[in-house]
Amino acid sequence: MKEGPISSSSNFHHVPIMGKEIIQSLKELPSELTKQGLIIDATIGGGGHSAQILENFPGIKIIGLDQDPLAREAASKRLIQFGKRIEIISTNFADFSLNEQAICVLADLGVSSHQLDEPSRGFSFRLDGPVDMRMNPEKGLSAAELIDTLSEKDLADLIYNLGEEKRSRRIASKIKNDLAENGAYSGTQALSYAIAGCFPPKQRHGRIHPSTRTFQALRIAVNNELESLDSLLEKAPNWLLENGILMVMSFHSLEDRRVKSSFKTDNRLKVLSKKPLRASPQEIELNPRSKSAKLRISAKKYLK
Repeated sequence: MKEGPISSSSNFHHVPIMGKEIIQSLKELPSELTKQGLIIDATIGGGGHSAQILENFPGIKIIGLDQDPLAREAASKRLIQFGKRIEIISTNFADFSLNEQAICVLADLGVSSHQLDEPSRGFSFRLDGPVDMRMNPEKGLSAAELIDTLSEKDLADLIYNLGEEKRSRRIASKIKNDLAENGAYSGTQALSYAIAGCFPPKQRHGRIHPSTRTFQALRIAVNNELESLDSLLEKAPNWLLENGILMVMSFHSLEDRRVKSSFKTDNRLKVLSKKPLRASPQEIELNPRSKSAKLRISAKKYLK
């Protein structure tokens, strides 16, 4: 399937979720850490969180990571005023290694507004675009290639396990039959229409769109999101100084369960947030996408 054009990064809009809570958590660190410390922004996106941190802590430096070339370009433009205090690296956080220690590692696991709203990226079922869904559009299989490659059983298992979709068998059967009879889907809306047809009419116009869970599953699989998160949770504590903090913001239960379990069982960490922090009603009203966000925070223990 031919990919659509990749739009300019000037449209990359990043609303930093729970920015106040993140700044407050950093302010609670020992002052000697925030005077001249290093922070790893593992998912820099459009640079929203990094901009807030650099503005509030003049002595802090940030290394920002992102595999999305448009995100890196947008972040570079947004953060240019901070000069050498910001370094942006092209990488998935799962592949990153650090030779010095940081006072904080921050990971916002959410898909950006730009990625969701830009049709050419293929994340949206509301806006038609190529069935792609890759965070890094230059690497790996697209969602279209994935559904073509998988067997019906494997596709159904993927949709069930990563999307928690009860109608996974019916959806997988529909997709594979469509591909066999008509070839590749023309775009995300055609795929979404096929998925919606697997639901009773009364359930096609509910609060959650019928395609939501299947699209989530495909996106997670295409980008190896859970494997990358597991890698981050294993490596990030080693990047931290004693009393340094690890902050992970997740947006669905598969991620949050992993973060919660890792924080609880990792003997390098002390859990600081017994329950995840949530966006305030005021923030949710301004930015509805913040409603599903959960921010968990842990600190690096002193290990003898």
